[in-house]
Amino acid sequence: MPSYFSRPRRVLLALASLGPLLWGAPAQAQGGGQLIRLVVGYAAGGPVDATARLFAPALSKELGQPVVVENRPGAAGSMGGDAVAKATPNGLLLYFGASPTLTISPHILKSMPFDVSKDLTAIAPLVSYTNVLVINKDQPFKTLPELVAYARANPGKLAYGSAGMGASNHLSGELFALRAGIKLTHVPYKGNAPAMTDVIGGQLSMMFDIIGSARNYISTQRVRPLAVTSRERNASLPEVPTMVESGIADYDVGGWYGLYGPARLAPELVGRLNEATRRALAQDELKAKLIEQGYDLWTGSPQLLTERAARELALWGTVAKGIQVE
Repeated sequence: MPSYFSRPRRVLLALASLGPLLWGAPAQAQGGGQLIRLVVGYAAGGPVDATARLFAPALSKELGQPVVVENRPGAAGSMGGDAVAKATPNGLLLYFGASPTLTISPHILKSMPFDVSKDLTAIAPLVSYTNVLVINKDQPFKTLPELVAYARANPGKLAYGSAGMGASNHLSGELFALRAGIKLTHVPYKGNAPAMTDVIGGQLSMMFDIIGSARNYISTQRVRPLAVTSRERNASLPEVPTMVESGIADYDVGGWYGLYGPARLAPELVGRLNEATRRALAQDELKAKLIEQGYDLWTGSPQLLTERAARELALWGTVAKGIQVE
C-alpha cells in the first residue's frame, strides 16, 4: 500500500477501536454492543457496590450496551481505581469511585497505587450523601453542645466507631474533634454495621453514619441523632440540626460517588458517557431507589466532579496528619 495511505488508515483504526461508545449504539441494540465493566473498589454487598449495581442497568439502557459491575477490593478502594487508571482509554473499563478513596486514601495509605489528580478522567458526578452523628440513647447528654461540654470535662472518655481507619466517618470524627477542640477515642471496625451494633449496645458512645443506613435505627429510637454533617438540614431528618447550627463552625462534610475513566479518555467519550449518566439518573425507578436509600442525586459536568474532589482532597490532608495505614 502506498505510504500516503498509512496515516489515515491508522487514524481510522484508532477511531474504530473506540467502538460503539464513540459512534453511538442505538437504544434497540442494548446488549449487542461491547461489554462495559464498571469497577468497584470494595467487596460485594457494601453500600458502594449496592449503589453501583443499581446504576449499572440504568447506564446500560442509555448506552445500548451491557454494563456489569466488577469488584476489585483492596487498599481502601484504591486497587479498583488503579485497575482503571492503567486500562486502555477506550471507555470499556470505568471506575465507580467513592470519595474516601479519592480524597482521604491518598493522605493515609503508605503507598497509593495511582495519582488521583493525574491518572483518572472525571466523567460525571453521581450521588452525594450526608452523615448524621448518632449517640447511644443512654448517654448523659442530649444535644451536641452538651456532648462537647462533656468531652471537654472528660478528655478521651467518649469513644466513637467507624468503618475503619481512613473511612469517611473516621475522618468526620477527627474533623469534629479538631473543630470542637475536644479529644475523642477512635475505635475502627470492619464496616459500619458492627460499629452501629456497639453504639446501640453501649460499648461505644457514638458514631457518624450515612443517613440512609442510620434512619431505621433513629426511627425505632435505638440511637439518638444529634446533628447532620451537611451545611443545610437534611430532608430525611428535618428535625435534626446541622453541626454548624449546633456550634461547630466551618463543618460541612459529606460523601459522594463519581464516574471515572482512565487518563487520556477521548473528549467525545467523556461527553457521551456524561450525557448517558445524566439520563440514567433521571430514570424514575433509579431515582426512587437512590432517594429511598438516603442519597441525593448529584448531576453535572466533569469539571464539577473534579473541583469537588480537589477541594476535599485539600481538606482531608489537613485532618489526616499523623494518620497512616498499610
